[in-house]
Amino acid sequence: MSIIFYHVFLLLYKAGVRLISPWNRKAKLWLEGRKGLLEKIKAEMEVGRAPRKGSDGGKYPVIWMHCASLGEFEQGRPVIEGLRRESPNCRIVLSFFSPSGYTTKKGYEGADHIFYLPLDSPGNARAFIDLVKPTLVLWVKYDYWYYFLVELKKRNIPTLLISGVFRPDQPFFRWYGRLHRYMLECFTHLFVQTEASRVLLGKLRLGDHVTVSGDTRFDRVIAIAEGGEPLPLIAAFCGSRPVIVAGSTWEEDEEELDHYANTHPELRFIIAPHEMGEDRMREVERLFRHSIRYSVWVEGGQSPVVSKGSWPEPNVLIMDNIGMLSRLYRYATITYVGGGFGDDGVHNVLEAAVYGKPVVFGPVIEKYIEAVELTECGGGVIIDSALEAEKVFDRLLGNPAECQETGEASRAYVHSKKGATERIVRYITSNRLVARNGG
Repeated sequence: MSIIFYHVFLLLYKAGVRLISPWNRKAKLWLEGRKGLLEKIKAEMEVGRAPRKGSDGGKYPVIWMHCASLGEFEQGRPVIEGLRRESPNCRIVLSFFSPSGYTTKKGYEGADHIFYLPLDSPGNARAFIDLVKPTLVLWVKYDYWYYFLVELKKRNIPTLLISGVFRPDQPFFRWYGRLHRYMLECFTHLFVQTEASRVLLGKLRLGDHVTVSGDTRFDRVIAIAEGGEPLPLIAAFCGSRPVIVAGSTWEEDEEELDHYANTHPELRFIIAPHEMGEDRMREVERLFRHSIRYSVWVEGGQSPVVSKGSWPEPNVLIMDNIGMLSRLYRYATITYVGGGFGDDGVHNVLEAAVYGKPVVFGPVIEKYIEAVELTECGGGVIIDSALEAEKVFDRLLGNPAECQETGEASRAYVHSKKGATERIVRYITSNRLVARNGG
């Protein structure tokens, strides 16, 4: 891609967002969030120039972490929190490109400032970096923006890629990918998830700046599982019944599950759709005939609610709030992770696997090494149809020993991969990229 085509891409992207914003909520939020953005950043950063409480009044490091969306934030979060422990007086700036990340985490207390990232341009990049004045930049996984990365390189600001993953079909490794390759050259160091990624980057003569650290998501899901608060209302719904928790589902996933749920009143199902607009909620309710929304369950004091048909109470709980999914899997007998029947592929299987439960998902997993490895170690089970899903559920529910063995394989896999956060933080501190303990 040439710089001319890159400018065309940026123009078309902004025009496309404007075009669909009247009826697309995310596009509307994307535009609204960037109105007067640089003025907002300037005002907040000027207030933030005062020394942090408890500091000696000297200069403090500013760590800027950029994430495309919510999933990338969860990957970067363990590193940010590790650096905060190492350098309590650091100031942390968190940026998002996507509204789904910003709107969900704009209240995150672990960062001092949380902003949208301005759309890439030479002027926006210079202005943003002038205002933030980062000491260290952490770029999580992907979402590469040419002018921001070039400006950081010009200013010799240490810029690290965290939890990167690379495949031969990406533009970096194609004949037309010179601009993409240059963006990689802007990083001071690249921390990648796999040895295969390191080998690919070595072909671009970047091998001296690459470390196979693993994926920080493993550390994050372990921390959630070990420190998560119980959910009494969820426990009350589940009772002593076998439970199937289906997270991050799309319509294609729900159509694989609805018949089984509609014909097994003795089981409990928890469905957490990936998107929770009212239209989606109604569609899920249509598919699962004996269901109740979580908000209604809470308001009703967890008392039985008469459902359609002859069943005395609902056996499907539809989650209509955000932020609970990673803790819901704890209550499962079997977990199901959505996305595997769509073009983009399966969602985060680690959130489910960490609890030591079998993880079932659709066949589109080739971009997600953790789903591939989870299957290879015996903790993940791929299904291709509703009929196969029902066979898997029947087999695991009817054979507790196999169910337990599959779940133990999941847990063992996750714990075998921990440690990426420590490796990255150790590199940062040993190279004195931020001051330790405020010094």
